[in-house]
Amino acid sequence: MNQKIYNHCVLCPRMCRTDRRTAAGRCGCTAELKAARAALHHWEEPVISGTRGSGTVFFTGCTLGCCFCQNYPISSQGLGKTLTSEELSQIFLRLQAQGAHNINLVTPTQFLPHILEALDLARPTLTIPVVYNCGGYERPEIIRLLKGYVDIYLPDLKYLSPQLAARYSDAEDYFQWASAAIQEMIEQTGPPVFDPDTGLMKKGVLIRHMVLPGAKEDSIALLHWLCRTLPKDSFQVSLMSQYTPFFRSSQYPEINRRITSYEYYKVVDEAILLGLTAGFMQKKSSAREEYTPPFDFEGLPPF
Repeated sequence: MNQKIYNHCVLCPRMCRTDRRTAAGRCGCTAELKAARAALHHWEEPVISGTRGSGTVFFTGCTLGCCFCQNYPISSQGLGKTLTSEELSQIFLRLQAQGAHNINLVTPTQFLPHILEALDLARPTLTIPVVYNCGGYERPEIIRLLKGYVDIYLPDLKYLSPQLAARYSDAEDYFQWASAAIQEMIEQTGPPVFDPDTGLMKKGVLIRHMVLPGAKEDSIALLHWLCRTLPKDSFQVSLMSQYTPFFRSSQYPEINRRITSYEYYKVVDEAILLGLTAGFMQKKSSAREEYTPPFDFEGLPPF
């Protein structure tokens, strides 16, 4: 993927067409690659984090900018350190040397030209799987270009309702794009593949959904869509209870609270009824701030 795409950026569904050499795009980023942390991370699903941790790189900026984002210092406030593609490739190899089970790219879309260049530079020394950890708001055309680079897709599927998507993420068309992107991801990877010895995911799609306060009906509608639309056994689901009011949640009284056990377990029960039992369901006690790592530039140069 050529870096010239930054000159007229259409990497995400916003397609803002900003010349990011001279101004920040809708994602909040210029054409300078920035990240805030690169370290072993133990708080992903067990098939991703394993026993040693996922080699996670948190990139600055985001194509969504949700009002409840727990990573808001980097997603919406620009926190990050400028890197080159060469430095990023070194980061990947250092994480592998530290024992990372995989390279976990968190909110990578806005920097894909740099990231793919870094992956090319790291080959063939880099041998662990690459995880694309995103908010789901992706262009299928861009996902198609990642074939041969990404082994595991870890997308959110946040909303079916355009009203909820517009209110909380300023993205009324969220489901239109996310649903198409997820189908492209599954087409690209095929059914999930796991290491028979460790149980770690080697390839496939793991779809995350976080239940929001007052929105259990939308969550249930999403589960029905998954069951009705996607091929059986072609993906796994991770239902998340960890919603905690962050960032601008206080401006939206209906979500300025944690979800109740009743809300979460209604969604879990529906998933079980639908047979969506391949995957993960968080304990209700998972709604804690400790899942947000410190964005302290750990693992970034100078080494």
